[in-house]
Amino acid sequence: MEALAKPGLQGKVAVITGAGYPASVAHVGFCMTAGRPSQAGLLAVPCPRPGDCDMAIQLNHTIVFSHDKKVSADFLCEILGRPPAEPFGPFLGVRLDNDVTLDFMDAAGDVAMQHYAFQVSDAEFDQGFARIRARNLTYWADPYRRRPGEVNTDDGGRRIYFEDPSKHFLEIFTKG
Repeated sequence: MEALAKPGLQGKVAVITGAGYPASVAHVGFCMTAGRPSQAGLLAVPCPRPGDCDMAIQLNHTIVFSHDKKVSADFLCEILGRPPAEPFGPFLGVRLDNDVTLDFMDAAGDVAMQHYAFQVSDAEFDQGFARIRARNLTYWADPYRRRPGEVNTDDGGRRIYFEDPSKHFLEIFTKG
């Protein structure tokens, strides 16, 4: 198995090709504990296969630019039934159950619409949906906004889309 492993590769992608992988497929990944410092810098050693690493790569946080970070963070906390957002530097962090935080930050000027999807339990869907209806928010069954006021049940679960105060497109869904 051959890998691109060069000094200064920390945080970059290495492409692996070789035995066990079709020529058209490159597996990407790193064993974080396998990298060893050298005179030329950190040598990143790729994982041979998913699951072979000592440390899984996980999303930790993402920044959500908003017209008003407090209004947007409070909105999400209310709809999802989360504890209040935690201040951290210029951010208000909404922590999810998988320890990912959505870090709301005030933006100067226009805010580009982003999409955030949240898989929830049936009970959490019922509670969130009730909060959306109590606020008289418009919701849709589809991302194209062609089915207003409907719940999508096409995949065996339930799914709705709605906007937050900064016009980000949010989605809550249950697994089908």
